[in-house]
Amino acid sequence: MVTAVYPGSFDPATYGHLDVIRRASISFDKVIIGVLHNSAKSPLFSAEERVNILRNALCDLKNVEVKSFEGLSVNFARENHAHFILRGLRAVTDFEYELQMAQTNRVLAPDIDTMFMTTSLEYAYLSSTIMKEVASFNGDISKFAPPEITRAVIEKLQAVKSSK
Repeated sequence: MVTAVYPGSFDPATYGHLDVIRRASISFDKVIIGVLHNSAKSPLFSAEERVNILRNALCDLKNVEVKSFEGLSVNFARENHAHFILRGLRAVTDFEYELQMAQTNRVLAPDIDTMFMTTSLEYAYLSSTIMKEVASFNGDISKFAPPEITRAVIEKLQAVKSSK
């Protein structure tokens, strides 16, 4: 069985992320989405919320699991018996950083390869940051993610605003 992990913050997941995940689910026997819990950052959603949102969005993909993790992606890959780390690329600007990370991971774990998948062209502009920014100004984010994700973003931002 060929297993890949796809680590990221997914705060929140976008159509670009989901595009890569769906395509990877065809290429690998098993894909494990690793939702990074990074205590140094202040995400909009908790790791548990991001896991639940992704599980709901991907429930039709039987060979995809969603888990949270802390620490190095290579350790997460090892813990899940994966020999591949999957990374999505939107533009050339992503490549330099991702290549450096892939090379670092290769030094740390020579038995784990990084595979890059370019997101479909229609989502190349899209990022979680852009989605959150548009939503924070009450812009239409329906073209950025499916309804279960956009609804969660809008509800979370309203809750954050009302608590201030």
